[in-house]
Amino acid sequence: METPIKGRVWIFGDDIDTDVIIPGKYLRTKDMQVFAAHAMEGIDPEFAGNVQKGDIIVAGNNFGCGSSREQAPLALKHAGVACVVAKSFARIFFRNAINVGLPLMEADVECQAGDEIEVDLLKGEVIVPGKGTFKGNKLPDFLLEMLTNGGLVAHRKKVQGQEMKTEN
Repeated sequence: METPIKGRVWIFGDDIDTDVIIPGKYLRTKDMQVFAAHAMEGIDPEFAGNVQKGDIIVAGNNFGCGSSREQAPLALKHAGVACVVAKSFARIFFRNAINVGLPLMEADVECQAGDEIEVDLLKGEVIVPGKGTFKGNKLPDFLLEMLTNGGLVAHRKKVQGQEMKTEN
């Protein structure tokens, strides 16, 4: 995970639920390209075709509410979204995003669609050129380490590998 994360903004409002992030009819597959091709389809059918690697979603309150489907953050990650910044996240989405290695930050940011912003997870800040620096909630170090390692499974593999080297 690179930090800071710099990217072009996509704006979404409050209560963006997992059904609009990845509609249920696509959950019968494990193909990440299918998830990516239909990301945000329930709210913006053009999103998946226009999002570019490194783009950032900025949203309102309760992003990722609804079901506990892990496919929602996977769809965003594989569509190329580098980070999600929201005023608040649904708890299960927050944890699922960390688990799959999708960076996020809680912050109230003023920007417009298409703006180029910078998200510094280490400082807990979002820089919007011409509008200033917005303080967010800095993630605890153990979650930052998990994100740096690529998510929960990759993190556990790395930690277990280090433990095995120490034992030998």
